[in-house]
Amino acid sequence: MNEPAPKREESLRRPAIYDEMYDTGTAVRAHYASYAEWLSDKPGEYLLQKQREADTLYTRLGITFAVYGEDSGVERSIPFDIIPRILRPEAWAIISAGTCQRVRALNAFLQDIYHGQEIIKAGHIPEQHVIGNKLYRPEMRGFAVPGGVYIHIAGIDIVQTGGDEFFVLEDNLRTPSGVSYMLENRRMMMRLFPELFSRMAVAPIDHYPDVLLDNLRALAPAGVANPMVTVLTPGPYNSAYFEHAFLAQQIGVELVEGQDLFVMNNVVYMHTTRGPQRVDVIYRRVDDDFLDPFAFRPDSILGVPGLFSAYRAGNVTLANAIGTGVADDKSIYTHVPEMIRFYLGEKPILSNVPTYQLANAADCAYVLDHLHELVVKEVQGSGGYGMLVGPAATRQEIASYRERVKSNPANYIAQPTLALSTCPTFCASGIAPRHVDFRPYVLSGHTVTLVPGGLTRVALREASLVVNSSQGGGTKDTWVLEEQG
Repeated sequence: MNEPAPKREESLRRPAIYDEMYDTGTAVRAHYASYAEWLSDKPGEYLLQKQREADTLYTRLGITFAVYGEDSGVERSIPFDIIPRILRPEAWAIISAGTCQRVRALNAFLQDIYHGQEIIKAGHIPEQHVIGNKLYRPEMRGFAVPGGVYIHIAGIDIVQTGGDEFFVLEDNLRTPSGVSYMLENRRMMMRLFPELFSRMAVAPIDHYPDVLLDNLRALAPAGVANPMVTVLTPGPYNSAYFEHAFLAQQIGVELVEGQDLFVMNNVVYMHTTRGPQRVDVIYRRVDDDFLDPFAFRPDSILGVPGLFSAYRAGNVTLANAIGTGVADDKSIYTHVPEMIRFYLGEKPILSNVPTYQLANAADCAYVLDHLHELVVKEVQGSGGYGMLVGPAATRQEIASYRERVKSNPANYIAQPTLALSTCPTFCASGIAPRHVDFRPYVLSGHTVTLVPGGLTRVALREASLVVNSSQGGGTKDTWVLEEQG
């Protein structure tokens, strides 16, 4: 069964916004107390100097992203905020357990839909939502992926609306990005404010590359004792190229483009100065369509001819597996709580945001009448592109978006505008609350785990709910406090 659509009056409510640092009065919450004490005697000029130092270092280090569709084509340094986001151990326990549970269920779903399709036969998910989805890969039917793991790296987007109240906005399972910013943000904070890490028990995250590499190596083809791992990038013109190069460097493997690899006798090799070298595991940051011109888009110059045949032959592991995109489609998102119950026999720890399916005529009619109150997204959209935030949109933008929805309602979902929590953020006017979301990174190998941290994205404009860097948002370091014995 689907999660129920939101009640019609639910989107009209404006619940109080949860401030993560201060309670309903002006008292500092306990988990921010030590930081607030440190911050209280820091003059504005000191913080401004530190912010400028961070901005300069990010530019110098080349920590950038590109925005598609801009005429300039110039990469930008991602905005970074020097005020950390701090999470209580109890809050982290909910996030950790809930995201791991979610990824286990999504992986079971992918295993099922490419094999027995029991969840469809049981009537819990309509067949057309899966088989009719353009991200479903019939070529993967019956193929046993290495270790049964489809989702090696997942980024689960979460918002907080209360002390222990969290909602999942979406699941990123194809080529989730942003982990480089998580790691670099921590390094920046340790460089700028080393005394804070002596003062506060902040859980470390610097072992992420080691955990990732161990998981990738553990799922290499059978019989490979010392697997060769690579990171496959579309190249320097991709918006996330900095991250691709960063991750390859951090985990100590080669960064390759499609032209650096070739397939012979269903085995993948890399060109080297010492001759061909076999490749056993590919952490790919290239979308399915472009991976192999023999199997998918014949016009692709980004992939490796014959790669899919080598994969099907069991001679190379791809992370994430081909065909994972169907599970992070926003039309599938509404079914994840049911997946958890169906495959795991458990109650979902993290809730979905109540969601309108515009393929449903009643939902569509309601949404078209209330676009000014809702957030509307394309079912296969990402990065904040193709999205309408109704309360922040102009009448002209709403009118234009209404026509887009009417032309293809099934391409959209809509959700109430949540009261995203706020964190203190360094702004031109001083320190002020700004809305945030959170993307922890869940890693799957023989076990499903995550490091105690993630990417906090912050809407730098006052009252804005859009946190994507491509839409003017920035990032923060996330501090998970360790339990004190």
